[in-house]
Amino acid sequence: MTRQIAMALVALTMFGAGQAFAQEATPGPGTVEVSIIPGGGTFFTSGDKGPSFGSYNLGGALTYNVNRIVGVEGEVGGTIGITQDLTFGAIKNAKTPNLVNYSANVVVSAPTHTPVVPYVTGGVGGLTMFEQASVGVTGGQTFLTGNVGGGVKWYAPSGRWGLRGDYRFESVRKNDTAPAFFGQETRYGHRVYGAVLINAVR
Repeated sequence: MTRQIAMALVALTMFGAGQAFAQEATPGPGTVEVSIIPGGGTFFTSGDKGPSFGSYNLGGALTYNVNRIVGVEGEVGGTIGITQDLTFGAIKNAKTPNLVNYSANVVVSAPTHTPVVPYVTGGVGGLTMFEQASVGVTGGQTFLTGNVGGGVKWYAPSGRWGLRGDYRFESVRKNDTAPAFFGQETRYGHRVYGAVLINAVR
């Protein structure tokens, strides 16, 4: 009887070690992922009224993965205005407004068994533009936004962290009370960023 128990324990130990090895050999998305975005850029194209301009991005995202394929993500990012050349009435060079972008997205990942995981994503949210008198923005404005895009995630062999590259095409819904610089017509933008991934819950 003792011999049978010992053999059962050895078998369970070997099975557990095999499972652990298999998990380490195929790093991938955890149940909860944190994306830390230290840098990126948003580039809005010109409209009939407003000019094209670009800004610097930073922010973060929290993703809950229902399984290896489908996840839901909440994202908050700050867009820091920079001084740049503009074609906007008499204004030729000015600092653009700071923006805050927040969205809820669905993320669909490819069911790969490699450390590299491509994904597509889309969602809705809001964009708040802060006062910037140099371009005629005299108060805060908030707009409804939508985004679609995709990217790729890479996971380190440990499975605890990784890297992420992301692209989004953004649409900002018009608001008739918005300043002429931005918002009186639907505007479109392109956003790219690089992020560090942390698997908070495996």
